[in-house]
Amino acid sequence: MADVVKTWNTARRVLAGAALVVFAPLVLPASAQTEKIENPVAVFSGLDKITGRIISFDVYIGETVQFGALQVTPRVCHTRPQTESPLTTGFVQVDEITLNNEVRRIFSGWMYAASPGLHAVEHAVYDIWLTNCKLASTVPPPEDYDGPPIQGVVADGEDPLAGPDDGVESGPGIPRKKPFQG
Repeated sequence: MADVVKTWNTARRVLAGAALVVFAPLVLPASAQTEKIENPVAVFSGLDKITGRIISFDVYIGETVQFGALQVTPRVCHTRPQTESPLTTGFVQVDEITLNNEVRRIFSGWMYAASPGLHAVEHAVYDIWLTNCKLASTVPPPEDYDGPPIQGVVADGEDPLAGPDDGVESGPGIPRKKPFQG
C-alpha cells in the first residue's frame, strides 16, 4: 500500500509541474513576463562601522571598486521598465583583503535593492548593499569597459530613468526645490 501512495504522490507532482509549465504564461501577471533592463552602473551603499559613515558609490559592470578592506565587483544589474513595479537586482561578488594581504571571496550572489537586509554583505567592519541600477553615472567608465551600453554621462543630481525635464511642474523629472529653499 505504501508503494501505491508513493507512486500516486509522484504522479501528482509530475502532473502539477506539467500544468504549471503549460498554464503559467496564461496566469502570470504581465509584469512577471516583461524583460529586464540591463544597466551599466550599479549603485551601492557602504557602512563603515568604525566611523559610522554611510557612503554611496557607483560601480560599472565588471569593474572592481575597493571599499575599505572589501572589493566589490558587480556582474549584472537589472531593473524593470518605469511602467512596471520596481525590482532592482544585481549579481555581485565581494572579496575581502585579509591582514596577510590575501584576497578571499566572502560573497557571490544576488542582491535585491528592495530587501537590503536579506542579501547585504555583513562584514566585521564594513557592510555593503545594492541600492539602485543606473543607465549612466557622473563617474567616467573604466578604459576597458565592455558591459551594457551607457546612456551618456549624467550631471550631478539628475536621474536618467526619470524622463525628460520639460519644466512642467507635474511632469516627470527631478523634483523641484521648494520656493523657500531658494
